[in-house]
Amino acid sequence: MSEGQAGAMLRAEAARALARIVFDGQSLRGVFDARAARVTAPRDRALLSALLHAGARWWLRHAAALALLLERPLPSKAREIRALIVLGFVQIDVLGMPDYAVVAACVDAARVLGHPRHAGLVNAVLRRFLRERTQLLAGLDDDAVTRHAHPRWLVERIGADWPEEAESILAANNREAPLVLRVNRRRGDRDALAARLAAAGISGHAVDDLDDALVLADSADVSRLPGYAEGLFSVQDGAAQRVVDLLDLADGQRVLDACAAPGGKSAHMLERARVDLVALDSEAARLPRMRENLARLGLAADIRQGDATQPDAWWDGRPFERILVDAPCSATGIIRRQPDIKLHRRGSDIAAMTALQGRLLAALWPMLAPGGRLVYATCSVLRAENEAVRGAFVDARADARLAGVPAACGRDAGGGRQNLPGSGDFDGFYYACVDKVGR
Repeated sequence: MSEGQAGAMLRAEAARALARIVFDGQSLRGVFDARAARVTAPRDRALLSALLHAGARWWLRHAAALALLLERPLPSKAREIRALIVLGFVQIDVLGMPDYAVVAACVDAARVLGHPRHAGLVNAVLRRFLRERTQLLAGLDDDAVTRHAHPRWLVERIGADWPEEAESILAANNREAPLVLRVNRRRGDRDALAARLAAAGISGHAVDDLDDALVLADSADVSRLPGYAEGLFSVQDGAAQRVVDLLDLADGQRVLDACAAPGGKSAHMLERARVDLVALDSEAARLPRMRENLARLGLAADIRQGDATQPDAWWDGRPFERILVDAPCSATGIIRRQPDIKLHRRGSDIAAMTALQGRLLAALWPMLAPGGRLVYATCSVLRAENEAVRGAFVDARADARLAGVPAACGRDAGGGRQNLPGSGDFDGFYYACVDKVGR
C-alpha cells in the first residue's frame, strides 16, 4: 500500500469514528480504543488520536464553517462525508498539516468511505475553505459558541458562574492537557522513576506540592513507558491527585471510596496508607478494569458492586473513618482531556446530577464514624454541582463541620476550593472536606 493510500485509509477510519462520536453519542475513548486495535503502527495510532481529539474539540466551530460553505445541507446518509470535511478543516486550521496533502488525502478518503460521487464536493469545499478561511473564521469569532466550540448552554453557565474567568476557562478547555503520572510509592519513588524515564529519553518535571506527581514534557503511549508493566506509576491529573491528600489517611483506617471505578483514587489511597478499603461502584461492568488496575500496581481492595444511595444492599453496618465521594458530575472540568463532553452533555442533565449528588451525600453520611471525614469532590466547574450541593448538605446537619482545604487546591468556593481548568496546568476540580462532630 502506498503512503497516499494509507493516509486516505486512516482519514476514512477517523471520519467513521468521528461520525459515531458526534451523531451516535459514543464516547471518544471507547471509539478510539475499538479502532486503535486495528491500527498497528504507533505513528498511525497517534495520528488517529490527534484527529479524533481535535475533531471533537473543534466540531462546533468547523461544522458551522462547513454549513456556511455548502449551498445546501448534506443528506443525513452522508454523515461520514460531513465528518471527513470537518476533519479536513481541522487538519489545516488546528493541526497545521500541509494544505495539498490534506485535500488529496480527504478526496481519496471519500472514495474509501464508499462515496465516490462526493469526492468532487470534498475537493471543492476544502479548496474554498483555503481561499476564504481568514474571513470565514473571523466571522465565527463573533460568537463565543463558535469561537470556543462550546455548546451555548455551557457558555452561558460558565459565564454566569465565573464571569471574570469565563474566556480563560473556555480557552483552557481547548488546550491539550499534559500527561501526568502518579508514582506508586509502594514500588519506588519519584526521583527513581524520573531517572529511568530520562535514561529512555523521556523528560518530565516534579510538582512541588504534589509528592507523587511527575508531569511529562510530551505525550506518549503510556503502556510503552518504562515501568508501566511493573506497576511503577499510573496516569492521573494533578488536580485529581490532590483528593487523597485531603483524606488525611492513616494506617488501619476503614475507608470507603463510594464511586470508585476505574480505581485511580482507590489505588492512590492504598499507595499512601495501609487502610481497609471498600471500593464501591454501581456498574458491575466497570469492576474488572478496576481489579486489573489494582493488580498491576500490586494492590488489593474489597471491591463491591452496589448503589451508594442504597446501602442496605452492600453495607455491613461497620462505620468508616474516611469516605470519599468523587461524585458523578457534568465533567465540565476535564473537557480538555475528554472534548466529546461538549458534544454529549446537555444543560438539562445538571438537575439530575445535582439530585444524585445530594442523595449520595445523604445516604453515606450515616456510615461515617464520629470524628471521621468525608471528602466531596467533582471534576465540574459548575457551582450548582459544587458549592450548592455541599452547602445544602452541611446546612441541614448539626453534626457536619467544614474543614479547611489548602489554598493549593484552588480559589475559595463557598467553604470548599475550586481549581479552574488550566490553573497549574491541571484539570478543573472542586474539593470540600466535611468532618463529623462527636465521639
